Amino acid sequence: MNLADLRALDRLQLLVTRRLDGLLHGDYLGLLPGPGSEAGEAREYRAGDDVRRMDWPVTARTTVPHVRTTVADRELETWLAIDLSPSLDFGTVGMLKRELAEGAVAAFAYLAGRGGNRIGAVVTDGGPPKAIPPRPGRGGARSLLRAITSLPRASGPIAEAPGHSLADLIDKTRRHARRRGLAIVISDFLEDEVRKEQQHGLGDEYGPAGEARWVRELRRLAVRQQVLCVEILDPAELALPDVGVVDLMDPETGASVEVQTGNARFRARYAEAAAAQRARIAAGIRSGGAAHLRLSTGSDWLRDIAAFVAERRHLAAYR
Repeated sequence: MNLADLRALDRLQLLVTRRLDGLLHGDYLGLLPGPGSEAGEAREYRAGDDVRRMDWPVTARTTVPHVRTTVADRELETWLAIDLSPSLDFGTVGMLKRELAEGAVAAFAYLAGRGGNRIGAVVTDGGPPKAIPPRPGRGGARSLLRAITSLPRASGPIAEAPGHSLADLIDKTRRHARRRGLAIVISDFLEDEVRKEQQHGLGDEYGPAGEARWVRELRRLAVRQQVLCVEILDPAELALPDVGVVDLMDPETGASVEVQTGNARFRARYAEAAAAQRARIAAGIRSGGAAHLRLSTGSDWLRDIAAFVAERRHLAAYR
């Protein structure tokens, strides 16, 4: 990593720190507040509360059912599963999806690294996933971000070296995340969609009813971890602009096709297919038991992250 890269990394970290500190205030509640294990205050029972959290001494004294709330653990081990495969080397609105993914890594490493929490990562550029051991605090987050941004980009379509998929990335993350904690999967979730269309469901990449293997691996990861999936996309992946005849190449496979974007019916069919694809991805994430955050190169992604975290905290406060 050269001096210019280090300065760009410092600017990114400064941007993340200033924006998120300004947008998110309040006590530490964890990135995705969960039940935790530290006892908190008692409150009156509400419909839907877990009866295992009943506070019987307070209930007996007040004659009104009460439950004991819990506070999210302060020491948390977070693992980032980061997909930097060639499909992320695409962007039409000022940045590449890869740059947005690196920004998301910086933001979540900053959020999860407070209070001495440990942060590790498993990252792939389309080849075998590589593990970065967890380290504590802001220093660990900074070194992790440096390691990720200094990774060389894949030199050619990954179809030339098959066998490493999003499912492999999630599986390796699960194997490294031995302690209960938080796992964040950052990807565009497009790889298996491409394989499904090309292979028509052949092989073991898809299970019953066409379920992608990454969904099954996500479900296994969620057994012990609280999981967040961060979907990276570009506006052009949802709707094609009218720019005439263009040559499009799939960076994952190297396949190319010439399309006429001036055809309104074609653009409508593209938008319909893209919406259906994103709906399948969202359904897979829900089926895997994970929370879902969608970030776009065409939006204020830091504000989107802050709004997501604030909403999760708000919902947790009333559970």
